[in-house]
Amino acid sequence: MSTNYSVPIWRKAPFIRLLLPLVLGIFLQWYLAIPVYRSLFALLCFGIAYCIFLFLPLVLRYKFQSLQAIIINLLLVCLGLLITWQKDIRNSNAWMGRYYQQQDYLVIRIDESLQQKEKSWKVNGQVEKIIQKDSSINCKGKLLLYFSKDSISSQLKYGDRIIVHKSLQEIKNSGNPGAFNYQQYAAMQLVFHQLYLKPNDWVKLEGENVNQFKQFIINARNKILSILRKNLPPNKDELGIAEALLIGYTSDLDRDLVKAYSNTGVVHIIAISGMHLGLIYILLGWIFCRIPGIKKSKILQLVFMLTSLWLFAILTGAAASVIRSAVMFTFIAIGKTVSKKSSIFNSMAASAFVMLCYNPYFLWDLGFQLSYLAVIGIIIFQATFYDWIYFKNKVANEVWKMMAISLAAQVFTFPICIYYFHQFPNYFLITNIIAVPLSSAILFMEIGLVALSWIPWLSEWLGKLVGGMLWLMNQTILWVSELPFSVWEKIPATLVSTALLYLIVFCLCSWLMKKSKIAFRLFLFSLLAFTLLQSYGEWKIKNQQKVIVYNIPQHQAIDFINGNQFKFLGDSEILGDKALQNFHIQPARVALQLTKPLDTFSIYHFPPMFYQIGSQKIVVLDRPMQLDALLSKIDVDMIILSKNAKIVISQLDSVFNCKQYVFDASNSLWKIGQWQKECEELHLRSYSIPDKGAFVLTENQ
Repeated sequence: MSTNYSVPIWRKAPFIRLLLPLVLGIFLQWYLAIPVYRSLFALLCFGIAYCIFLFLPLVLRYKFQSLQAIIINLLLVCLGLLITWQKDIRNSNAWMGRYYQQQDYLVIRIDESLQQKEKSWKVNGQVEKIIQKDSSINCKGKLLLYFSKDSISSQLKYGDRIIVHKSLQEIKNSGNPGAFNYQQYAAMQLVFHQLYLKPNDWVKLEGENVNQFKQFIINARNKILSILRKNLPPNKDELGIAEALLIGYTSDLDRDLVKAYSNTGVVHIIAISGMHLGLIYILLGWIFCRIPGIKKSKILQLVFMLTSLWLFAILTGAAASVIRSAVMFTFIAIGKTVSKKSSIFNSMAASAFVMLCYNPYFLWDLGFQLSYLAVIGIIIFQATFYDWIYFKNKVANEVWKMMAISLAAQVFTFPICIYYFHQFPNYFLITNIIAVPLSSAILFMEIGLVALSWIPWLSEWLGKLVGGMLWLMNQTILWVSELPFSVWEKIPATLVSTALLYLIVFCLCSWLMKKSKIAFRLFLFSLLAFTLLQSYGEWKIKNQQKVIVYNIPQHQAIDFINGNQFKFLGDSEILGDKALQNFHIQPARVALQLTKPLDTFSIYHFPPMFYQIGSQKIVVLDRPMQLDALLSKIDVDMIILSKNAKIVISQLDSVFNCKQYVFDASNSLWKIGQWQKECEELHLRSYSIPDKGAFVLTENQ
C-alpha cells in the first residue's frame, strides 16, 4: 500500500524561511533604532561564523546543520536591520535636517503635479539646497507643500524650482485617541516636515530640474486624464471612478461615493490592486500571443509583457499592492517562460522579500498587507468553498465561483479591516458579484478608449458606453449601501484583539480542513481568551470617566465621558461637519465604545463654566472674565482655555488651585506661548494641545 506524504509548506516555499527573519530585522530596527555599528558588527560576526562552518568536515556540517540554519537566519535579521537603517533618510549625511536653521532659505524642486484641495494646492517637494548667509549646502529631503489658491501657484508644474524663506513645521500627530497616525504614515514616506506657503513666501527660480522618465510618466497620466475628461459624460461621480479605476487618480473622487464603496465592501475596485494587474496580465498575454513576429518567441513575449505590466504599475502611482502584484506576476511569467512551475506561496514570499529589500516600510502599508492576505485566503480556501455546493447550471456555477473567491478573500482580510476601519460590509457578496465583472469590463473598455482616442467617432461612442456602465455600477453600489444593515459599524478593535481573532480564524480553518485536534483545542483556548478580553473591555467601558480635549486646528472640541455616555462641548461647526467628526472625533468614540450622546449636562454641569466627572473638577473658559482673588482658593483638577480668551494666568492662580492648565487648538500659537511663559514663571503645569496633541483626563489621573 502506498503512503501519501504531505510536504510542509516551508519546504515547498523556501522563500518563506528567508522572509520571516528579514521581517523580524525590519521590526527590530524600526521599534528599537539599533545603532548601525552594532548591526554591522553582528553581520560581520555571523558572516565569519558561516564561513568557518563551511570549512568544517562534511560529517560535522551534517551533524550541526541546525546551527547553519540559525546563522543564516541571524544574517537575514542583520540584513533587515541594515536596509531599514539605510532607508531612513535621517541617517544620511545629506539629509536637510542636519543643517537646517530657521533663518535659512530653501531651494525646493516641485516633485509632481499639483493636487487641488478645498483651500489649497498640495504637492510633494524635494529640497535641493539650503542657503545660509553667503553659502549654500547641497542636501536632500522631502517636504509636503501647501500653496494658497492663487493664479501664480496654480501654474507650478513638475520640475519647477522655488526659493522659500519660511520656517519648516514638523509633521505631528493630532494625538486624538484612536486617530490615524499621520506622523508615522508620513515618516514611512520619508517626509518629516511641511510648509504652508502664501504668495509672498516663495519665488519661482529660472530653469527646471526634471527626470525624463518621471516626466514621461506624468505626461502620460495627464494625457490619459484629458482623454477620459474629453470623452466621458461630464458627471463627477462617473469621471472620478473612471480615473481611479484606470490609473489610480483619486483627486476627483466624491467622498460620499467612496464611503458607499467602502460600506459595501468593493472599495478595492477603485484602489488599483492585484485584481487590476491580473486583468492586465491576462489581456497582455492574449494580445502578444497573436501579434506576428512576437507570438513565436517566448522571450519577446516575456519582454513586451513585463515592460507593459510595469509601465501600467508605474502609471497608477506604484502603490505597494500594485508593486507586489507586478513583482509576483513577473516571477510567474519568468517561471512560465523557462517552463518551471513553482509554488505560488514561494512566488508570493519571493515577491515580498524583493519588495521589502527595496523598501522595508512597505511592511506597514495597508495595501501591501491586504493584498497578500487576500491572495493567501483565495489560494487556501477558494477551492474548498467552491466544493461546498454544486450547480449544474453554468451561470449559477460561475456566480458561485465568484462568491467562493470573495468569501476566501475575506477570511484573512476581515480582522485587519475591522482593526483599521472598525466596520464590516454585510452585503459584500452581493456587491462583489455585480461590481467585479462590471468593473473588469469597464477597465478593458477604458483601455480601448485610450488606445482608440485618435478615432473621434469611436472614442465618442466608447465614452458614452463606459459612462453608462459607470453610472450603473455607481447606482447599484449606492442602492445597496442604503439598504438596512448594509454595514456593521463602530466595531471596537485593538492590536491584541485582532491578533486573537486571527488565531481563532487560523485554528478554526485548520480544524475544519485538517481535522486537527490540536488546532481545535487551540481554537477553544483562543476563543476563550478573546471572550475574556472583550468582557474586560466592556467592564472598563462601563466604569470609565474621562475628559478628552481634542486637537482640531482652530476649533474647540471637548468630550465629557461617563461610561458609554458622552456630552460634546465645542464649536457648532463641528456638529455640522461630518468630515471633521469622522476624522478627529469618531475614532475616539469608537475606541471607547461611546454609544449614548447626552443632550444636557444635568448629571455633572454647574453653570456657567464648571464641570465634574466623578471626582474630577474641570473649568472651561472661552471668553473674557474678571476674577477677584479669594481668601480660600477653589480646588480644580483642570482648567481649559479656549478661543484666545483674554485671561491672565496670575488672576486664575489667585482664584483656583489648579493641577493642570490645558490650552486647546482654538487658541493662536502666540497666545499659547504667552500663557505658557506665565505658567513657567508661576511654576504651574501647562499643556499645549497644538504642540503635544489631544489631552485625556481620566478619573484616577
